[in-house]
Amino acid sequence: MIELLSYDFMQRSLAAAMLVGAVCSAIGVFVVLRGLAFVGAGTAHAAFAGVALAYLMGWPPLAVAIVFGLATVWVTGLMEEQGRMKLDVSTGILYTATMALAILFIGMMKSYNAEVYGYLFGSVLSVSAEELQIILGLGLSVIALLLLFSKELYFIAFDQEMAEASGVPARRIFYLLLTLVAVTVVVSLKTVGAILVFAMVLIPASTAYQLTHSLAQMTTLSVIIGTSCAAGGVLISSAWDLPSGPAIVLLATAVFFLSVLFSPKRLRRSPA
Repeated sequence: MIELLSYDFMQRSLAAAMLVGAVCSAIGVFVVLRGLAFVGAGTAHAAFAGVALAYLMGWPPLAVAIVFGLATVWVTGLMEEQGRMKLDVSTGILYTATMALAILFIGMMKSYNAEVYGYLFGSVLSVSAEELQIILGLGLSVIALLLLFSKELYFIAFDQEMAEASGVPARRIFYLLLTLVAVTVVVSLKTVGAILVFAMVLIPASTAYQLTHSLAQMTTLSVIIGTSCAAGGVLISSAWDLPSGPAIVLLATAVFFLSVLFSPKRLRRSPA
């Protein structure tokens, strides 16, 4: 194991996984509180459709994935705002439509492309130095905006109408949250894959929710859990020759069930 850590590719993999774990866990707090879990899943598949189109046309995959992801969250947000359709319904429609597009684009390719499937299932061990820089830049941008607008984001996560009545630009903050979710999903595609990325957004925050009533502590715990599970999953996958994405998510899932079992909230409700 120690020998593996001396390789550049392993160091990049751990750095990428921990960055993704931190960003997903931080944005995940607001996703859990606002009830946007399904939006994360829909955005992941929309972003994958962008990746498939990019490889078909010879375009930069992450740039096209961001366009597809942002288009999805903005359209769903606009439809909910105008009262045309509930957020989960419009997300479900775009979820299936963009996945169908991804399959179509892959079917149009003249030959098998392993890199495309790396974005679907996750391939953290193949993260390049350039991709790590992109993950770092986008990830730090997401974290910075979360810190800058944390009060407003917490407010709309609990009660968007009350936030609007209190003078908070709730509509713009909500679109900011959707945008940050989309960027986070795109940043995480190469590490855990489109199929599993929303699990890393959802599980660490849900685990932290079981352990505390404090929002600040929930955010801190979520980031610690997400980062630790991401790093642990990469090490387990390398040691036992397992796929990295599933290893990360299954480790996070195991931690979640432990948190449910030993949750202070649950124990406090138990009869003496």
